[in-house]
Amino acid sequence: MSEEVNVIRVAHVELRVKDLERSREFYVDKLGLIETAREEGRLYLRGLEERVHHSLVLVASERPEVGHIAYRVEKPEHLDILESRFRKQGLSPVWVEAGEERGQGRALRVQDPLGLPLEFFCEMEAVPRMLQRYDMYRGARIMRIDHVNCMVSDVQKGYDWYTGELGFSCSEYTETDDGGLWASWLFRKPNVHDLALMNGRGPRLHHVGFWVPEPLSILHACDVLAATGDAGKIERGPGRHGLSNAFFLYLRDPDGHRVELYTGDYLTADPDWKPIRWHINDPRRQTFWGQAAPDSWFQEATPVSSVRNGKTIPLEEPVLSQHKPQFLI
Repeated sequence: MSEEVNVIRVAHVELRVKDLERSREFYVDKLGLIETAREEGRLYLRGLEERVHHSLVLVASERPEVGHIAYRVEKPEHLDILESRFRKQGLSPVWVEAGEERGQGRALRVQDPLGLPLEFFCEMEAVPRMLQRYDMYRGARIMRIDHVNCMVSDVQKGYDWYTGELGFSCSEYTETDDGGLWASWLFRKPNVHDLALMNGRGPRLHHVGFWVPEPLSILHACDVLAATGDAGKIERGPGRHGLSNAFFLYLRDPDGHRVELYTGDYLTADPDWKPIRWHINDPRRQTFWGQAAPDSWFQEATPVSSVRNGKTIPLEEPVLSQHKPQFLI
């Protein structure tokens, strides 16, 4: 890939929800995100340390879906380069005018070769950072967006495109017995991942991960959810991943969108970093300690929509045989 485009990081996700006020209660009152702005049918939220207008957009909708997954680029001209590159690949990108998404400059949207709805932008309105406003800390004390994890039909195809066209690097990956690429963790910022791709019926968003400052923040979030009668929204964890080393908790929001609270991974900035290989049935891979993931974690995810017409993207069956890994010691 040419070095003329610099993708900085995953920057925000747009989730479509049925009841905006119910979703606000979950994300703001219980998990602790900051409400930056509100307009008809939309909420713009951010974490405590974020200086940009939003990292999560909630949009009122008749059906829960993902509108887009956004990545920030270094320079405005990088958007034009991407537009030309995507057109040559037959991906039919579309432009979004500045201000159409509140607080954001012009942006480019495209469906990646796997069907995932992407947005690329450079400019976003600056807002006050709340990192030292400890009086405003609530719930999980979410600091920032960290990553997205997506179920796709062909992980190898996605790996080749993101590393070859957008300059992503691989931190860790999972292989099957015959060497098939089951999952990969890809990064632009120097930690474990901005994007994870996992084998499954796709394209779907498996979860959006938010960084919290310490494991106690995750435990406090569990206490808040239990105290408000929402303990049933805890799907998996707390626990620690072998892959990424992160301390984690998985939640389901009122529409079923999966959220991960995440902390404690590691630096990947060295230029000689070598990806870590995991076998699919290694018991430490997903759960270094803690209870194994439930069936819902392997089977359920959020559909995505078209950036051109808003229709739901049809699902494709995975090229690798789908099965729940057998954790054999």
